[in-house]
Amino acid sequence: MTILDVEGVTNVRDVGGIPAEGGRIRPGVLLRSGQLSTATTNGAALLRATVRHIVDLRDGEEVAAEPSEIEGPETTHLPLFLGSVRSFFESDTSLDDLYLHLLEESGERLVAAVRVIAAGEPTLVHCTVGKDRTGVTIALALSAVGADRDAVIADYALTESQLPAERSRRIAAYLRSQHPEAVHAVDLATRSPAEVMRRLLAQVDERWGSAAGYLRANGMTEGELAALREALVEPMTEEGVFEG
Repeated sequence: MTILDVEGVTNVRDVGGIPAEGGRIRPGVLLRSGQLSTATTNGAALLRATVRHIVDLRDGEEVAAEPSEIEGPETTHLPLFLGSVRSFFESDTSLDDLYLHLLEESGERLVAAVRVIAAGEPTLVHCTVGKDRTGVTIALALSAVGADRDAVIADYALTESQLPAERSRRIAAYLRSQHPEAVHAVDLATRSPAEVMRRLLAQVDERWGSAAGYLRANGMTEGELAALREALVEPMTEEGVFEG
C-alpha cells in the first residue's frame, strides 16, 4: 500500500501491492480516503488525474454539511449507515458492534460499492474519516479476492496514525464532555485497532464462509466476483514477475 499526499484530504492511500492469491493487488485501481470537501485546487486536480470513479459512503446529512463533488470522476453515493452517525455515539456502540451492524443491515449497499470496484476503473472509496465504513468496504473487497489477511488488517489499522493528532485530541475531549459515561465513543471516532478487523473477518468466515460468501449472500454473482478478481489482482508469472 502507498500513502498518497493529496492536499486538503487526510488518510489517502492506494491499497495496491498487498499480496493476494496468485499475485498482488493491482496498484492504481483501489484507493481510500477521508472526505474530500477540504481538497485544495491542487488536491482536486490530483484526484481527477488519478481516479475515474468515487464511492461516497456518507449519509445525506453528512454530504449536505460537507459537499465534496470533484468534477470529472463519476460519484456514486451509497450511504451505509441505517440511522445517523450521531446515534451510534448516543447508544455507545462499540466498533465491533458497529461493523457487525454494517454487515447485517447494509449488505446490498456494500455489494453495490464492491460492484463499482469490480468495474475495473481506478476507484476511490471514502466516508467522513475513511476509517469505519470505508475500512469495512475495502476489507471485504480485498478479502474476497484472496488478499493476505494480515496485510488487509494492517491496512485497516493504519488509519489511526493517518488522522491528524490535533483533530483526534479535540474530538476526544468533545466526546468526553458530551458523553461522560460512554465507554466506546473515543474509539469510535479516532481508533482503528487491528484486533477489531481481525475479529470481524473471523466472524465473516464463521457466518458466511468467506468474504466472497458474504458478498454472494447479498446478491453478488460468480461473474461479478470473477470481475472483481480481474480488476484487483495483478497475476504473477512463473518467473516471479507481475504481468501488469
